[in-house]
Formats: sequence, structure tokens, C-alpha cells
Amino acid sequence: MVDRKIHRSETALKITEIFRSLQGESDSVGWPTVFVRLTGCPLRCVWCDTAYAFQGGEWMQIDTIVERVAEFGTRHVCVTGGEPLAQKRCIELLTRLCDAGHRVSLETSGALPVGRVDPRVHKVLDLKAPASGESARNLWTNLEHLQPQDQIKFVISDRTDFDWTVDQIRTRNLGRWHVLISPVWETLAPATLADWLMESGIEARMQVQLHKLLWGDQPGK
Repeated sequence: MVDRKIHRSETALKITEIFRSLQGESDSVGWPTVFVRLTGCPLRCVWCDTAYAFQGGEWMQIDTIVERVAEFGTRHVCVTGGEPLAQKRCIELLTRLCDAGHRVSLETSGALPVGRVDPRVHKVLDLKAPASGESARNLWTNLEHLQPQDQIKFVISDRTDFDWTVDQIRTRNLGRWHVLISPVWETLAPATLADWLMESGIEARMQVQLHKLLWGDQPGK
């Protein structure tokens, strides 16, 4: 039974899972990382691989979350979802994790404002291409709040996605940040995306999901 006192608390978040694994994406790929996965997301991307985080979860006090993370003894921490910023108290959690000395990254869809995120956090803005079904939700004003350390990620399903991504990179001058592109798992062959990238001449970094290469679709990996 849910503790209703925790539910009503202004210092609680609904958490799907907290676990330690290797970071599979972003500029921290390969580092042992503690993942704090928040429950809930307002988007419904066609290829979403974390739909299990849409519902359920457990209410936890922010103090308890920070303590749980500390137990792993790991510097890198990634706050993800779902869409973590859908819970307004995520902002406080990010700051608390930074205060505790962690290198903190935030995986966010880019559909919700990032302006209040602690500047010490490494933001990874996962902008949505057309085949996701949610590209209309991209909040482009978020670009005004990105810092040099932040990253922009595009997940590519097909050639239309790739051409759209190239256009966004060029017309919005996204090369000011670290741009990452990756194929939808088991939908687009990585080698095909690699060929398109090399032919395009754009400055972007291709990535594959290391954790899936190692462990497949196992939750908590």
C-alpha cells in the first residue's frame, strides 16, 4: 500500500527503479553509472523502449533517493525516465545529486522546459524525429538554455528521419553542441545509418546502445 504521507509530500518523487549499470549512450558511454528512472511520461513515441516506466513505481523521499544512490559508491548518475521533468520535484533531485558530488546527467525528451535545471547537470536533449510520432512536441526554445557541456540526441528510424535530422542540425546550428545520432534498436541497421552519416558530411557522432549490445532489452540493464 502506498504511504499517503509520502505521496502528499513536497519532497517525494515516483521512482520506477534505481540500478547500477554501464552507461550505454551519450558522452559518458561505458562508465559505471547509477540510473534513477522516474515514473511517467507525457509522450508516446512509437519506438519507446521504456514503456514499463509509464505507470506504477514507488513514491520515495528525495533524501532516500540520494542515500540509495550513495550506497552504490559511483560517481556518474543519470536521471532518466519516462520523462523525468514531468515530475516537478526532479529539479530539486538533480541539484541534490550535484551537491552530493556526483557527475549528473539528465536524459530528457526536450518536450518540457529545461531552463530551471541546475547548470552543473549535463543535459541530454533527446529530440524527436518524425517517425517517433512526437516530433511536434519538440520545445525548440530549450536550445536557449543549453550549455557547451550539453548534448542533443536524435534517434533515427528511417531515411526520412535522417534527412529531417540533417536539416535541423544545419538550419538550427546545432553543431554548437555535441550532436549524437543513433538507430532505433532492431529497426534500422547501424551500418546503414553509418553510411548515411558519412555521405552527409554533417558533424555528428554516431552511437549505438552499448547496454543493448551487452544485455539486450533486459530492464535494469
